[in-house]
Amino acid sequence: MRTTPFRRAGSLILAAALFTGTAVQAAEPAPSAAAARQQDLDVLYQSLERYHPDLFANTPEADFLARKAEIESRLATESEVDFVLDLQSLVALVGDSHTQASLNAVADQVRFYPMVLTWYDGHWYLTTAEEGQTDLLGREVSAVNGHSMEEVLEAFSSLLSADNPVKLRRQYRQSCNVADLYEYVGLVPEGGALELTLEGGQVLSVEPVDAAALSHVSLARLSEQITDQPATAATEDFYWSTALDGDTYYIQYNTCREDPELPMATFAAQVQTALDDGDYSRVLVDLRNNGGGSDGVIWPLLAVLRAEMDDGAQLVGLIGETTFSSAIINAVELQEMGAVLVGEPASGSVDHFGSVGSFALPNSGIQIGVSTKYIDLGTLLDADAGRGVESLEPDVTVPQTMADTLAGRGSAVEWLLAHPERLEQQAYPDAPLTRGRFLGLLYVAAGSPATSEPAAFPDLLGIEWYLPAISWAQTAGVTNGTSDGTFTAARPLTWQEAAVFLVRTAEALGLEPERIRTAPLPSVLAEGAWDRTSLELAWGWGLLPEDAGASDGITRAQGTAMAEALRTLL
Repeated sequence: MRTTPFRRAGSLILAAALFTGTAVQAAEPAPSAAAARQQDLDVLYQSLERYHPDLFANTPEADFLARKAEIESRLATESEVDFVLDLQSLVALVGDSHTQASLNAVADQVRFYPMVLTWYDGHWYLTTAEEGQTDLLGREVSAVNGHSMEEVLEAFSSLLSADNPVKLRRQYRQSCNVADLYEYVGLVPEGGALELTLEGGQVLSVEPVDAAALSHVSLARLSEQITDQPATAATEDFYWSTALDGDTYYIQYNTCREDPELPMATFAAQVQTALDDGDYSRVLVDLRNNGGGSDGVIWPLLAVLRAEMDDGAQLVGLIGETTFSSAIINAVELQEMGAVLVGEPASGSVDHFGSVGSFALPNSGIQIGVSTKYIDLGTLLDADAGRGVESLEPDVTVPQTMADTLAGRGSAVEWLLAHPERLEQQAYPDAPLTRGRFLGLLYVAAGSPATSEPAAFPDLLGIEWYLPAISWAQTAGVTNGTSDGTFTAARPLTWQEAAVFLVRTAEALGLEPERIRTAPLPSVLAEGAWDRTSLELAWGWGLLPEDAGASDGITRAQGTAMAEALRTLL
């Protein structure tokens, strides 16, 4: 999401200047150290309350207040580093991956362990260590100071802001060498060594050093032992593309930002030319290195890809731990197009708090980023139905392995090149059935009739996999949309709407079904009906399931069954 500073005046000393990223200049004499910290703490809490759309969505207000009181009890005695970590622990209660307190204000005061841990395919590995320990690089790490890695992550969850386990793991990986964090969460005694349990039972003891000393430590890195890189290795480019072979075209999209030297519209046109010149059966869009930005940047490219899919090519999106924020939105949009996602679970959640604003605390100058809106993709995209605030998972899981990394191979792309067969999205049979998906199912059941007229509903994105179905349904009179002229494809389908769509589809296909049910229409369906005739017909023809109306909503599995029942009438 694009970060924008607030422009509203606040309470206490939350003057407009505070939200431009600069500290407010007090007209009165500077407060004492404890008073200044109290003021910063109050500003932080009241700003979170004011600007976050649902501060207590994940943690009760009483827990926030209890944590705040605990922090207040030691304002006069704790170190500057611990005070900043206290503030971050308060922010972590929000349970929001986009709401963060920056630790840059004390970056020169924290101590570090000269080592780095990295996650590959369900395991933690030592990937950086002091010179002289090169033989330990690439060894799996199973515990830290006697605590399993699961226990370590649980301890760090009190300090790191995350709304899903993948984001928590990524946050830990990015800060796994900061000694003060381990001490703060109680995993290591103050000033103590970090003891890593390696495969085979060997224990590596690592002593902390300050920031200045760290720059003089000679380090050995596993990456220095890797001599080969895959053709799809991440680059600093905003986006680029190439043919991997005669059947596969590859696009790497690394940031949701417009390259000033290569506008997206120009890049999309280049991709279009390359696709037209080739005969590719599969197009890969790699979002594994994309941490977000503005989700709308990719749209010229999506239009090109939609046309390529309509010509028969399969679209595959690649996601991984780094995929976050606006890149998550783009990945779900690819699924809305009918693309299959391959790779590993993302650190970004499908639905999430975002659209980040920023402010600075008045005395310490600590920068705070806070979400200002809740982004519910389920209101826009059928692909989101039934998900929510959870890590975006691939349809086909292919993790990057340590063995492939050392050999300079990209696991997911290598797997795709070795599996040219057409892939399928996860079914999510219990997810809510949307209006758009149901028409898509009916359209396929009806034999995918040809239509030349595009759907005229203004709220359609123009990239949906079920777009031809809506075009046909509108032309055939199966749907006229809603009363305001829109279609609302992502809205969950009602039983009344299901009956109407089924009956109108049968009529459009010239079917004259016989009544196969003699039992009366269930009262739960008849209650409040605005088209009882369609309900009676769909029920009598056996197109509605026996348990219709027994639950609040309709599932995808029930939608598939209704479409199959219609197909048997043909």
